[in-house]
Amino acid sequence: MPKELSMNWPSDLSIMSLMISLLLGVGLSIILSWHFRRFGSTLSNREGFSNVFPFVLLTTVLIISVVKSSLALSLGLVGALSIVRFRTPIKEPEELAYLFMAIAMGLGLGADRTALTVVSSLSILTFMAIFKWKRSKIENKNLYLSIDWQDKSGEYPERYLERLNEILIKHLKRSDLRRFDARKESVEATYLVKIIDPNNLNKLVEELRRTFPAIGVTFIDQNNMPSV
Repeated sequence: MPKELSMNWPSDLSIMSLMISLLLGVGLSIILSWHFRRFGSTLSNREGFSNVFPFVLLTTVLIISVVKSSLALSLGLVGALSIVRFRTPIKEPEELAYLFMAIAMGLGLGADRTALTVVSSLSILTFMAIFKWKRSKIENKNLYLSIDWQDKSGEYPERYLERLNEILIKHLKRSDLRRFDARKESVEATYLVKIIDPNNLNKLVEELRRTFPAIGVTFIDQNNMPSV
């Protein structure tokens, strides 16, 4: 029977090779965890989630190192994985991407593709760091601006809206009125606004408070609002 079809390949697992792969895996997992904490944009607890990467990466290294020399073990691994059910959902695509990265690192190190894995992993992480850094510099921020204030002067609501729009135009790149609600003694308005410099928000709030002393102002980051 050809060796490629044999169910009992001779084991060529080297303890020294496995230890080197695990040590490199520790280093790569530390880098990956730091990268996720520094450049990740998920709403979840990045500190807690990043602690999973070393465990996933090193476990993958061990599994691939053991099963790569035996077809029987490989088939057993497929059967075992087919009955595994993960009960914790991954809500953020970015979290899934980092988990795939940890698994890919483990696969490469476990298959003794050390140089290729290290160079490729560091190159990908470096590229993503540069991409996220540049994007954070040029990306316009979309925010929901919610405004409410008490109106006891008897002025027409249209007068408030005109004065409010004049102030927003001075400090924002764009503002779209999404809701305007005028009651007997209160007025509420919601805008979708686009800003270039977050520092402009302080000046905007200060002018709004000078013009409408009893005003309430709330900003909500539209980019990071969780989807329902």
